[in-house]
Amino acid sequence: MAGRDPHESNRAATPLELLFDLTFVVAFGISASQVAHALAGAHVAAGLAAFAFAMFAVCWAWINFSWFASAYDTDDWIYRLTTMLQMVGVIVLALGLPQLYSSIEHGGHVDNRVVVAGYVVMRTAMVAQWLRAARQDPPRRRACLTYALWITVAQIGWVAAIFVHTSVLVTAAIVLTLVLVEMLGPLIAETRQGGTPWHAHHIVERYGLFTIIALGEGVVGTVASLSAVVGEQGWSVEAVFVGVAGTGLTFGMWWTYFVLPQADILHARRERSFWFGYLHILVYASIVATGAGLHAAAYYIEHHTELGSVATVLSVVIPVGVYIVMVYALYAVMTHNSPVLHVLLLAGVAAVLGLAVLLAANGISMATCLLVVTLAPVVSVVGYELRGHRHAARAVARTGSEA
Repeated sequence: MAGRDPHESNRAATPLELLFDLTFVVAFGISASQVAHALAGAHVAAGLAAFAFAMFAVCWAWINFSWFASAYDTDDWIYRLTTMLQMVGVIVLALGLPQLYSSIEHGGHVDNRVVVAGYVVMRTAMVAQWLRAARQDPPRRRACLTYALWITVAQIGWVAAIFVHTSVLVTAAIVLTLVLVEMLGPLIAETRQGGTPWHAHHIVERYGLFTIIALGEGVVGTVASLSAVVGEQGWSVEAVFVGVAGTGLTFGMWWTYFVLPQADILHARRERSFWFGYLHILVYASIVATGAGLHAAAYYIEHHTELGSVATVLSVVIPVGVYIVMVYALYAVMTHNSPVLHVLLLAGVAAVLGLAVLLAANGISMATCLLVVTLAPVVSVVGYELRGHRHAARAVARTGSEA
C-alpha cells in the first residue's frame, strides 16, 4: 500500500468496487420503501428523520471506502477480504433500517442497534485498512493514522448512542455531533497532513456510477406506480402516462447530472474535493427520495394512503427540486461560477414543479401530475443542449488555466 499514482492514465472502477456498490442497492431500496410507507401513513416528520439518518450512514460509509480505494486499492487477498467484511456490514445496516423507521414512527426510543452494528462492522474494517496503509506508506503515515483515529472515536460514540434512551430530538443532536466528528478525520488528514493520493478521474467515475445506482430507485418506483395503475384500471392512457413519467423523470435526472465534466475540474483543483464529496450526500438522498415519492404515488393510486393528492405530488416534487438545485450547487462550488443561465433554468424548473402541485390541487389525475413533474429535468436538459454546454466548456477551461 504505497499509494496509487494520482495521475495514472486510464484509471477506472474495478470489478470489486462495482460488486461492493451492489450491496448499497439493498440499502437504498429498503430506505425508499420504508419512507414511502411512513409517508403513506402520514408519519411525514418521522419518516424524513429516519430517512436522513439512514442516508447519511449509507452514503458516508460508501464515500469513505471509495476515497480510500482510489488511493490504496492493492486488490490483494487482504484487501479483498476486508472489502467483503464491509459488504457484510452494509447488509446488516440495511436489515436494521425497518426497526429504525418503526421506532421513530411510533415516537419511542430510536432503535438503531442493528444499524449501528452494521455501521461499526464497516468502519472497523475501514480502520484496519487505514492502519495497514499507515504501516506500508511511511510518507503518508500521519494522514492515515488520523483517519483511523477519528473513525475509531466516532465508532465509540455511535456504540454509546445505542444505550442513550432519549427523545428523537436529543438523538438527532447526538447524531449531528457524531457526524461532525466523522468529518474531522478527512478534513485534518487531507488539509494539514499531506492527504492521500486519490485519483480525480477515478473518483468522479465512482460518484457517477453510484448516482446511476441511486437512480435505480426511480425505476423501481416507476414499476410500483405503473403496477398500481394497471392493477386498478388495466392498461389505459393513465398507465402510459405513469410509465412515461417515471422513466422520463429518471432519464432526465441522469442526463442533468452529467452536464459538467467534473473530473477535469477536480484534477486541476484538488482542494475542492470536500465540496464535491460531501454535497453528493444530498444528491443521493434526493434521488432515493424521488424513488420513494413514486412509491408514495403508487400507494395513492391504490387508495392505500392517508396523504391527499397535493401531498403525494409534493413527495415527488420536493426531492426532484432539491436534486436539480444540488446539481447546480455542485456546478457553482466546483467552477466558482453561477451563470445567469442557471438562474433562468431554475426559475423554469420551479414553474414546472409549481404547475404540477397546482394541477393536483385542482383535482387533475396523479398520472398527469407526474407527467408534468417529468418536465422539470427536461428544462435543464434543453437549456444545456442549446446553450449550457458552452458555459460548461468555458468554466472548465477557465478553471484549468487558473490552476
